[in-house]
Amino acid sequence: MIWTVDLVMLLLVLVLAIASIMTRDLLEATVLFAGFSFMMAVIWVEMNSVDVAFTEAAVGAGVSTILLVAAIACTRRYEEERS
Repeated sequence: MIWTVDLVMLLLVLVLAIASIMTRDLLEATVLFAGFSFMMAVIWVEMNSVDVAFTEAAVGAGVSTILLVAAIACTRRYEEERS
């Protein structure tokens, strides 16, 4: 039973990582990256590494997301099309 939960979390992390790389909307990529960081924190908790999970949640899902959203607010939201 626990292996199926591990596999689902691993697949979700992979999907979030690939989706955050492939999207062209920068705000969407930031939200996907925050979800990736949150799922990594959950995986760290499951591995009984609470200190790493707390750091991942605070820095990865918290501070990084706020800084990236603030940077997007100061620039354009969408990536320009390549010619």
